[in-house]
Amino acid sequence: MAKRAGTFVFLPLLLVVSFIWHIAYAENPSVGKIFQLTVADAIGPATHDYIERALDKANQQKAELVILRLDTPGGLDTSMRAIIKNITNSSVPVASYVSPTGARAASAGTFILYASHIAAMAPGTNLGAATPVQIGGLPKPASPDKNRSPEKSQDKQNGKVEKKESAVPVVNGAMKNKAINDAVAYIRGLAELHGRNQDWAEKTVREAASLPASEALELNVIDLIADNVPDLLKKLDGRKVKVLGEQHSLVTGGRVIEQIEPDWRSRLLSVITNPNIAYILMLIGIYGLIFELSNPGAIIPGTIGGIALLLALYSFQLLPINYAGMALILLGVALMVGEAFEPSFGILGIGGVVAFVFGSIILIDTDVVGYGIDLSIIVTFAASSVLIFVFVIGMAIKARRKKVVSGLEELVGSAGRIIEGVDHKGRVFIHSESWNAISDSVLEKDQQVRVTGVDGLTLKVEPLLSSEKEGE
Repeated sequence: MAKRAGTFVFLPLLLVVSFIWHIAYAENPSVGKIFQLTVADAIGPATHDYIERALDKANQQKAELVILRLDTPGGLDTSMRAIIKNITNSSVPVASYVSPTGARAASAGTFILYASHIAAMAPGTNLGAATPVQIGGLPKPASPDKNRSPEKSQDKQNGKVEKKESAVPVVNGAMKNKAINDAVAYIRGLAELHGRNQDWAEKTVREAASLPASEALELNVIDLIADNVPDLLKKLDGRKVKVLGEQHSLVTGGRVIEQIEPDWRSRLLSVITNPNIAYILMLIGIYGLIFELSNPGAIIPGTIGGIALLLALYSFQLLPINYAGMALILLGVALMVGEAFEPSFGILGIGGVVAFVFGSIILIDTDVVGYGIDLSIIVTFAASSVLIFVFVIGMAIKARRKKVVSGLEELVGSAGRIIEGVDHKGRVFIHSESWNAISDSVLEKDQQVRVTGVDGLTLKVEPLLSSEKEGE
């Protein structure tokens, strides 16, 4: 009886637990899924947006693992650090996987690999070269008396040992040293977080060292090598990782892999944060507003220009912009416009082109691969600007200054003859046409008058003086 009673109690309890588990799983079918992201370009604001949104989705749906496939030459420091914050604060483990064969995780990619809970590479891939690039323009030349290391040389004649200056600078500037030391501290902290090789991490920043996958595994730079994603999941099954300070055992066998592609927002951000596109949008915006102001009421140039300029400004606040370069571009445009309005034998035009070109070259304040403005685009827009402002706008202004020779405006100032007149009203014959006329003076037949204004189909006239008649 006791056994039968226990069975009656156990079965309903089992059914209730099964029902609750079923409901919970049905409400969130993504529990236990593995999300896969792909980054195959330079790291930038669009990459950060893509990864951040994907990790938010993975955390909300309690995914088992996020695989981040990397093939990148590096990217912007600000975007890289934002991505690393997303990874280190994620409650879902992130496995950064450099693949396919031939891929690389250079510069910013190396930092992201070190920050991930799992660092994996495919055979034939490499990582490293994480030295911060020159930021803020061209490097300054080293001072010969402070920045050069002494080398000993033997004087053959007197046997004395003298010191001479080496051509190799020891210090390339305080700013560069500051950036390198900051990057070293950052990557060593990431290496310590996951128990990876800190010394080699420092070496890749200070000396731009690189490693193939096999050597990276030997030196404890990465955790494992996998031929492909299924092989990676097989090797990760049962592996323990530390997530937000707590041990987590991965269960990757038989899991569903969901590919997460960039949504429309990330794709739009990827387009407009391309420095070349942002540069073109800025110029379209400037030109559109100039054309709208020079020809009020055109509407289309102003509308397109306003939209393009707002998109460009949004892009620039996400990119490392040199404001001196922006100021030079605006100065160059202003000088070319000035040449169109007040011809100066080319002085303003040439100065405008020079300012425009130099401003365009230094506009993006970084040497990161993939974040420069193509020289051909700069030259094309410089030449186009000269043609637009100096010739097109110049011709339009000259045409506007010419005397009107047709239309109602041409009637003002013209002389005519009254063919009918009663008091202050009558009809005037002018340009082989008969018009209604009004005047402050009494109008008489055959009287010579001059048009002073137009009010609909009625001309305002005044009598011609005797001297004006003789002049004609």
